[in-house]
Amino acid sequence: MSSPSSTPDLTRDRNLTDALDTGWAVFFGLCALLTLATTLAIAWMLARNSLAFFAAYSLDAFLTGTTFLASDEVFGIVPLLVATLSVTVMAALIALPIGTLTAIYLSEYASGRTRAILKPLLEILAGVPTIVYGIFALLYVTPLLQVLFPELPTFNLLSASLMIGIMTIPMVSSISEDAISAVPDDLRRAGYGLGATKYEVSTGVVVPAAASGIASSYILAVSRAIGETMILAVAAGTQARMPPVREAAGVVPFVHPGEVLLEPGMTLTTAMIHSRGGELTGGSIAYDALFALGLTLFVITLVLNVGSDIIAERYREEY
Repeated sequence: MSSPSSTPDLTRDRNLTDALDTGWAVFFGLCALLTLATTLAIAWMLARNSLAFFAAYSLDAFLTGTTFLASDEVFGIVPLLVATLSVTVMAALIALPIGTLTAIYLSEYASGRTRAILKPLLEILAGVPTIVYGIFALLYVTPLLQVLFPELPTFNLLSASLMIGIMTIPMVSSISEDAISAVPDDLRRAGYGLGATKYEVSTGVVVPAAASGIASSYILAVSRAIGETMILAVAAGTQARMPPVREAAGVVPFVHPGEVLLEPGMTLTTAMIHSRGGELTGGSIAYDALFALGLTLFVITLVLNVGSDIIAERYREEY
């Protein structure tokens, strides 16, 4: 029989444990503060320089102007917004359905071996440099589109938006697949127990249960499409065009998508690149216009991301 002195001491050094826990808490808190400080610093920089721009240029002319010529110091943002919206919608029409259907297949239909092969291959798309997508759109996608649209110019928004849609498919599919996989198997078994088919369970039970995660992936993908730069800079051209504004039933104004996508165009991001010429110097109105464009883009993406969080909180299912 062992003596009491030979019994091992299994108690922890409480002071050391508390110190380590406090140290890690401080470290993680500093990381969170660094992220917040970076975001606030970017917002402050954009706001400060934008105020200098709006002190010299009318806010009304900026928001409602239909001409953007940085060289002539004309900064109407409407044609840039029209091009940005058209590209984003077209990219979303490609990425959202394909990404969602891919996520459903990987989560519900693919075998473990197939999923292990397909998912990494799909995510390779997310690692391809965006300039490569732009070159591919210019050299291969545009010539194919010119078979359907013989008068399509070399630089156009359609080929660029198609490539942006393809580029954002991995974002939609990956986030949506994670959300679908997180749905408890009990819900699937309940559906099968009621006699539902695999298709009915997948689309009628699993997808609605993962709706918050899928919706979040949509908004994040749209935000990514809005902020894309290099594909547009290579394949879309640098001409800010204001398409003709038509009226539906003589009342509702609208712009025909074909008159935007089948022509060269300039989005918010490409306008920032184009405006930042080699002779642009700090303190000029053209220089400050870069920050006004950046602030506009920042506000748009911020609204979308906040909307994503609201949707996720509103429709999140607790299991």
